[in-house]
Amino acid sequence: MRKIGSIVLVLALGVGIGLLISGKLAPVQGQAKPGMGFAAIPGSLGSEDVTGPYDVVKGWPKDVSTLPGNDKWTYGAAEGVFAESPNRVYMLFRGELPKMAPPKARLLPEVGPSISFPVAGLWRDTTTASPPGTGGTDNNVAEWMTSWEGKAPDIGIKGPPYRKMGVDANWENCLVVVDGNGNIVETWKQWDKLFRRPHSVYISPYDPDKNVWIVDDNMQVIYKFTHDGKQLLQTIGTPEREGADATHFNRPTYLDWLPDGTFFVSDGYTGTRVAKFDKSGKFIMDWGKKGGPRGGGGNEPVETRPGYFSNVHGVAIDPKTHHVFVNDRNNHRIQVFDENGKYLYEWKVDADPSSLHLLYIGSGSTIWTFDRTTNKMVEWDLQGHLLYAWGAMGNFPGALWGVHGMSVDQEGNLYLAEVDNGRVEKFHPKAGANPAFLVAKPIYSAWK
Repeated sequence: MRKIGSIVLVLALGVGIGLLISGKLAPVQGQAKPGMGFAAIPGSLGSEDVTGPYDVVKGWPKDVSTLPGNDKWTYGAAEGVFAESPNRVYMLFRGELPKMAPPKARLLPEVGPSISFPVAGLWRDTTTASPPGTGGTDNNVAEWMTSWEGKAPDIGIKGPPYRKMGVDANWENCLVVVDGNGNIVETWKQWDKLFRRPHSVYISPYDPDKNVWIVDDNMQVIYKFTHDGKQLLQTIGTPEREGADATHFNRPTYLDWLPDGTFFVSDGYTGTRVAKFDKSGKFIMDWGKKGGPRGGGGNEPVETRPGYFSNVHGVAIDPKTHHVFVNDRNNHRIQVFDENGKYLYEWKVDADPSSLHLLYIGSGSTIWTFDRTTNKMVEWDLQGHLLYAWGAMGNFPGALWGVHGMSVDQEGNLYLAEVDNGRVEKFHPKAGANPAFLVAKPIYSAWK
């Protein structure tokens, strides 16, 4: 009898498990209902989560070609974006490119019998079309225009330049300010001459004066402007001179702040450190050593011990713990330190290979990035566990191609600057979206 009872018990358990798996029985409290799954809107029917928990705002912003006398030009590579408020958004570009219609698809028999162009509708990569033409790890910034024009030795083109400023690009309107409807309300053309490769734009949440900061990796400096752009208040670093000390950077990329105004700079494409400054811009300390792979086909060994970097391309501060999260881009990992540079832990990124662009925490308890290899927005908890990911490569509204800057306003609208698509997109949270999948709003302690 005991044997028969055991057999009956096993059969009953098997049937019960099968019913649960097939969805015939209601789940117990705390379990997901059928159809809930891994979705921005639980239970949504037919969704692919292409734009995650957001709807894209089509037609936003107005094109720079709408400015009087500028009808022949459109935005160049979009490097950064910062939403001061839902009605004031700063957008950072590498100049302008000719405004033209996409070419029709055609075969290229002179290249190969099975090759056609464009592929998947992607026909102009604005990051390579826009000056300066150099950008990767260890690129020589002294060749910032010769590379773009086609006169640098590695281009392999003899004769006159194959690109010309004023024809193939226009170095104007690097910083454009728009309102909530995408109308252009300001252009900071008076400062275009200072920029060579403006990389990111910010306002510190702890600065009541709302000064505007711009990091330029080719000029080797960080600029600090008044809120209205009428005055350059400070230049941190030495223009056009690289280094790794209190007064020099080596292609800085991003920055982030502590509540007391102390800030940290990821330095950078060629530099291999994080630099720490007080609120006045006085150098405090730095940390980091040269790691690998270095790029460019070198044979240097991979160095991934704690505190070694290769392409320091992003930094974010957890406002609760003051931990400093650093994007060690070429080593495909996130390293975490305390505010004095003590190594705490890290995690590797399993996309093969990954190529992360930036890091963002804001007021949240998770960290967001964009991987240009997979073209996805990725959310991890602060220990590196995957929470959510969304995105699809393309140039249609809501698609992503090379997200290089990210910002969120007080209403939860998300803004993404795409360096390859040459545009800034605005996304509005979907009704009923899982709040855990939304990018956290920023901290506003000194101003609103």
